[in-house]
Amino acid sequence: MDTFDYNERTEPSRNVSAMIWNVLTVLVLLIVLCIAIGFLMIFINPNSGFNPFPPPTLPARLSFPTATPTSQWALPPTWTVTPTVEPTMTFTPEPSSTPLPSETPFSLFTASPTLALPTSGTTPGAGTTPGAPTATVSATGGMPFVVGPGTPVGTSSLTFHPEAGCNWLGVAGQVFDLSGAPVSGQQVRIGGVLGGVPVDGLTLTGLTTAYGTVGFYEFPLGDQPVASLQSVWVQLIDQGGLPMSDKILFDTYDNCDKNLIFVNFKQVR
Repeated sequence: MDTFDYNERTEPSRNVSAMIWNVLTVLVLLIVLCIAIGFLMIFINPNSGFNPFPPPTLPARLSFPTATPTSQWALPPTWTVTPTVEPTMTFTPEPSSTPLPSETPFSLFTASPTLALPTSGTTPGAGTTPGAPTATVSATGGMPFVVGPGTPVGTSSLTFHPEAGCNWLGVAGQVFDLSGAPVSGQQVRIGGVLGGVPVDGLTLTGLTTAYGTVGFYEFPLGDQPVASLQSVWVQLIDQGGLPMSDKILFDTYDNCDKNLIFVNFKQVR
């Protein structure tokens, strides 16, 4: 009778079991290695396709516009100077029922190159233009400007303000330097009382363009002609408010033929 050997029967079973465990161990190691490689790739590149939970997409970076300097002043490709000819206006009094005497013609826009200083008690313009308003001057002597010859003089405003018709009253004029050229930028002051209403104003020569030439000043005084006698005056002053001429008093009239009074000034020193 043969004897049963237990070791001989269990040896193959142990070899098979050991092989299975070895295979399982290798598989686990491969799985762990794959997982480690996957974690490493996700760590290096979170947006890779291996990551089941990729990070949210960041919004686009805010960019500010770049300022581009643009020149505001640009000359045309070809710039040609066009000479401007100042229009020449000839003063023509409006016809009236009572014509002005014509012993001495009056030129509104031409100052006399020779003019003597007025003396106390004289009336500038008297005898130069008959029929002109009378100007009263308190000459202090030494003023650089005096009233221009032939002014004050009254005329109709229809030539210069036709749109207003007869519904206008004012005073205007020019200031001439030693060479007889009109002066722009000279301060002219007006004051006095007209029809019981105080008059006070300040302007510069050259501001008005109603007369077609340079260097004119103008003071509108009302919307209808009003008669007054030596109650309104005009005077030249400097930047500090100091007088550069005497106060030139003049008359106003209640008719359309003389609702614009011209008062010129002439430099004498």
